Amino acid sequence: MPDQLLTSRRNALKILAGAPMLPLATATAGLFGMHGVAAAAPSARTGFAAAVFTGMPAPALTNPAAMATTAVASSLKVSFADGSSQDYKLAYQPFFITGDQVPDGKGGTVLAGGYYDINNQPIIDRSVPGKERQFFSDCPDGSSLLTLPRANVPGVKGKPVFAVVQFEYTTRDQGQHSMYGQLPSPIAVLTLDQDPATGKLTLVKYHNVDTSKVNGLWITCGASLSPWHTHLSSEEYEPDAFAINPKLAANFKGFSLHTFGNETQARPYHYGHLPEVTVHADGTGTIRKHYCLGRISHEVVQVMPDQRTVLMGDDATNGGLFMFIADRAADLSAGTLYVAKWAQTAGAGAGAATLGWIRLGHATSAEIEGLADKLDPSEIMDVKTADPGDQGYTRIAYNGAFNWVRLKPGMEKAAAFLETHRYAALVGGSMGFTKMEGTTVNVKDKLLYSAMSRIEKSMVKGDPHSGDVAVDKRIAAGAVYALNLKGRQKDRSGALIDSEWVPVDMAAPAMLVGEDLAAPDALGNLANPDKVANPDNLKFSETLRTLFIGEDSGMHVNNFLWAYHVDHKTLARVLSCPAGAESTGLHAVDEINGWTYIMSNFQHPGDWESPLHDKVKSVLDPLVRANYKDRFGASVGYLTGEARSVKLSER
Repeated sequence: MPDQLLTSRRNALKILAGAPMLPLATATAGLFGMHGVAAAAPSARTGFAAAVFTGMPAPALTNPAAMATTAVASSLKVSFADGSSQDYKLAYQPFFITGDQVPDGKGGTVLAGGYYDINNQPIIDRSVPGKERQFFSDCPDGSSLLTLPRANVPGVKGKPVFAVVQFEYTTRDQGQHSMYGQLPSPIAVLTLDQDPATGKLTLVKYHNVDTSKVNGLWITCGASLSPWHTHLSSEEYEPDAFAINPKLAANFKGFSLHTFGNETQARPYHYGHLPEVTVHADGTGTIRKHYCLGRISHEVVQVMPDQRTVLMGDDATNGGLFMFIADRAADLSAGTLYVAKWAQTAGAGAGAATLGWIRLGHATSAEIEGLADKLDPSEIMDVKTADPGDQGYTRIAYNGAFNWVRLKPGMEKAAAFLETHRYAALVGGSMGFTKMEGTTVNVKDKLLYSAMSRIEKSMVKGDPHSGDVAVDKRIAAGAVYALNLKGRQKDRSGALIDSEWVPVDMAAPAMLVGEDLAAPDALGNLANPDKVANPDNLKFSETLRTLFIGEDSGMHVNNFLWAYHVDHKTLARVLSCPAGAESTGLHAVDEINGWTYIMSNFQHPGDWESPLHDKVKSVLDPLVRANYKDRFGASVGYLTGEARSVKLSER
């Protein structure tokens, strides 16, 4: 995502509604089923074999309507075990737009994406007298789709399916003042009625999760589904407890005011952690916050198949690659935290390296939460922004600047888990990455994929804040890296790391490296529109053998959703978001009740940037405003077949 100082971001409500449905391992459902059309059961001899997406051209001003909405002109070719194949034209179906009134499951309605304070009372936008209304988000983000045994929710006629969706922030109030980081992020459980014949998902209940017991949520970004079927959320851009940046300190005061009713009650150390939502059989949800996975700019975490190893994106400048290994499977309440050490083997392109690991410490969530409740930052370490001329201080790179840090005696654990960025740099971690975003795993090949939204600043040789990571030149369009995962690795002290899923190297596949343009193209693009630019959301489908990549690009006029087939090494553009919007909320679900769902959403449509949108803004702005509540709303939807559900027995 763009710099945290920018109030413009790229998000969209991405909740999954009906879906691309594909009975890949079974012979009972249809592929990308359309609503109201039954799918016949295919014969056993013609099972699914493979699927490949065929891309679409980027929309242009010859069709401004396509640039101002979610456009799909891609297709999917499915091959079967008997050697036959069939192509399916894809389409986008909206679920709702934030700001809509949606069913609350009690016979009434509730505001989709609405904001609530610590007492679960609506937060009111009073910026325009006479137009007071509840705040709602234009930036829905991470989502999960899941089922539960013995689920029972009134109103469900088919099979109950649940979605959890979080809302990162709201861009502005009605008076056009920035609201970035000033409202507590809402998170909701959706009960969806799955039609057994078509796979269609219909919303029957929207439940706003009570976050008061975790002090509210701060800037929830990406999310993932845990192997034990909970929603793993995120809190990115952790507030700096030392309040070095006045603008960010002011944002945090605004957050405290809207959450608690005053500017001082919120404590910075309560934010920047990993929230976990448990969905219940009645369509409600409860939340806890894990304090022992490091206080970093959590973009999204990915739990490995062992249900203990967690790899984490860190959306920061001078960020790091972090790994957490839980003490027990399916339980993130205690474990050991590590930071990667990059040993560069190539500087060309996106660079390449082998990886080592530094142990930062072991902790339980309860003990770190206790420290967060009572410690002030000055009790953990001394931090200066100018050289104090004291040998007791160590200079580190922090958020694109230098800090001089001196750790207080006996405060190693507090520093490791509450001042994670500074402590990781202090002990020698490679804190040089710029905006490490989505993280996902390819289990079959034991590969981790990690999105680096931009390769610049601290990643580039010659930058004053560069260290271990020092590629030859800037790639503003970023890249997606692939990391091999192995077992029996040792940390820097020589101790064995208790995991079979440890990243050992890091390099970017050639097809997934962005290409900056020397000059804008005719539409205004600053990066090659036929390649990925500023990758953000990542999700991998084991069955489709496809890596889905959503952009958060300030270099493409429209942001795209891409499908990269890892065996064929082909890249296909499958969806275009409205101009000014970010592609978010990816979740590739290989099978739910025989159907496969590939969700994709977008946020903050019409978030215009200059010079990127100078050539299109005058034409597209009125269209985007008409489509999305004057730019206050964002659509939630899904990919599906265009005209009919697919009967896999037909050829």
